[in-house]
Amino acid sequence: MVPLPGLPRRRRALAAGLGLVTAAALAVLPGAAPASASSASSASSASGASSAAHGSQPPRTDGPLLSYVVNIDGGRGTQRSVERAIERAGGQVVIAYDRIGVIVVHSANPDFGATLRRVHGVRSAGATRTAAIEPSATTQAGGVRTLTAAEVAAASTHQAPGQEPLEADQWDLRAIRADKAAGVNPGSSKVTVGIIDTGVDDTHPDLAANFSAKQSASCVGGVADTSPGAWHPWDPAADYHGTHVAGEIAAARNGIGVAGVAPGVKIAAIKVSEPGTALFYPESVVCAFVFAADHGIAVTNNSYYIDPWLYNCPSDPDQRAIVDAVRRAAAYSERKGVLNVAAAGNSDDDLNSHALTDTSSPDDSTAVTRTVDPHVCLDLPTQLPGVVTVSATGAQNLKSYYSSYGLTVIDVAAPGGDGRQIPDTPSGNGRILSTLPGGTYGYLQGTSMASPHVAAVAALIKSRHPHASPAQLQALLKIEANNPGCPTGPAQDATCTGPKAYNSFYGHGIVDALNAVTR
Repeated sequence: MVPLPGLPRRRRALAAGLGLVTAAALAVLPGAAPASASSASSASSASGASSAAHGSQPPRTDGPLLSYVVNIDGGRGTQRSVERAIERAGGQVVIAYDRIGVIVVHSANPDFGATLRRVHGVRSAGATRTAAIEPSATTQAGGVRTLTAAEVAAASTHQAPGQEPLEADQWDLRAIRADKAAGVNPGSSKVTVGIIDTGVDDTHPDLAANFSAKQSASCVGGVADTSPGAWHPWDPAADYHGTHVAGEIAAARNGIGVAGVAPGVKIAAIKVSEPGTALFYPESVVCAFVFAADHGIAVTNNSYYIDPWLYNCPSDPDQRAIVDAVRRAAAYSERKGVLNVAAAGNSDDDLNSHALTDTSSPDDSTAVTRTVDPHVCLDLPTQLPGVVTVSATGAQNLKSYYSSYGLTVIDVAAPGGDGRQIPDTPSGNGRILSTLPGGTYGYLQGTSMASPHVAAVAALIKSRHPHASPAQLQALLKIEANNPGCPTGPAQDATCTGPKAYNSFYGHGIVDALNAVTR
């Protein structure tokens, strides 16, 4: 939700120290599309739209090459019929997820969406992008603060017996009693958390032992690539987000660097960010949810919102198709036993409001200002049914100043960092310290950092209750959380509503790792 600083447009290979990426993602699609999906849909209603479907004239090819999702109702016969209609309308099938009735298509026909929406068996169809630009969709607030080698050495002098060298600055572990939980049950290696993000540097010395390559892939463009290294960040200097998330979840207690909340579980990387932009498009996330479901992943962490729309409104046919496709993929993963955890966002939005101003969408071309009702227009994937929605807290257990919130929306809270809430640590840094590519460490803050704390606690619960369903895991997360109630002391940038047991800032409470392994 907050742009990563300094992201280049061009694709770059990984640094030599990490090895080259061997997988090629689909290139950023060329051409400029209309400023909003609504205007694209209006243009699509031209009289020639339906004639192409009936073969009376060849489909148009004068539009930008865009990616679409086509969502169908029916069996394989319907799918084959729709695929023929796609071809007649000037579309090329990239991949068909027949298990969920979602087809990813490329087309340069500006009438493609409107044409397919008229085809029998099609529930919804729409473009997943408008054009590619630099803003990122990751939910961190501000840039990374990397520790120098001298700072790492100095911080290590504060190491207490039984701690990792940098653990004295990990106030977040103590806030949810993860340090105590590690002595009881660090988590099972049979439980894997899938990190749907910008990729992970699995060569990091704090991550290598817990990394599962066989459950990792690149899903960029909508098709899973499992070739070795496909899950690496495109550019380690810019695409550090996923590696930071990985360390929060499962950095090993190995006498090196930091510790994760669940240092005994496995982590897998499912890369979904576009090269050079770090945009997370719907077709890539659909692929990620399906891949996680089919590869035995127990929990996914989703520290992003799906581009290009911060809120997806069903009144727009393109956005309706996006919601439909992602909802199907997330529901499929849940049926297969996956609990999906997602960040609430960094807009300080009340997600239970009936009128929010969105000035950032679409974020891959020219944004327009619009008023949305988040009960109707959804932030994906965080507002999907079954997804655990996470708000962020700081070192004083107060809602982080940037964190979105909302009664009936937030499920639980966790440390995400807040530079305004100063912890009693050697550094006094209120952000979250974790791993970065190239064997380094650094601080970030955001609901991006809160969500992996919850995913890790869910993995601890799964380790203790291996047969628990996603719904049961979510229920246990809530039951075992500790709710401080609405703040009555320091002023907050938003108004907390609801009783102590369940309120708009913390949902059911701040997660507790020790409760997860003892109750």
